[in-house]
Formats: sequence, C-alpha cells, structure tokens
Amino acid sequence: MQRIILVLMALIAVAAGVLYFIFEAERPWIAFYVACCGGVLVVNLIIMLIFVRRNIK
Repeated sequence: MQRIILVLMALIAVAAGVLYFIFEAERPWIAFYVACCGGVLVVNLIIMLIFVRRNIK
C-alpha cells in the first residue's frame, strides 16, 4: 500500500510540473492553479501515508 501511495505522489508531482511548464507561456494563471492542485494532492497523499504507516504497525 505504501509503495502505491509513493508512486502516485511521484506521478502527480511530475504531471503537475510538466503541465505547469506547458501552460506557463499561454495561460500563467492556469499553470499556477495546476501546480497548486498538484501540490495539494501530494500533501494529502503524504498525510495519508503517515496514517497508513501508523495503522499497519
């Protein structure tokens, strides 16, 4: 379970970074929004990972 969460975090971070650089030239506000949404998802997955590790032990 922990490995799946870590893979999801990596995929979301990479996708948010790539989309930020794609949208940056044309629409800077959408690029910022996508980056923030990706960051919030990663933070939520980190919190979930903490709870998963605590409950599996």
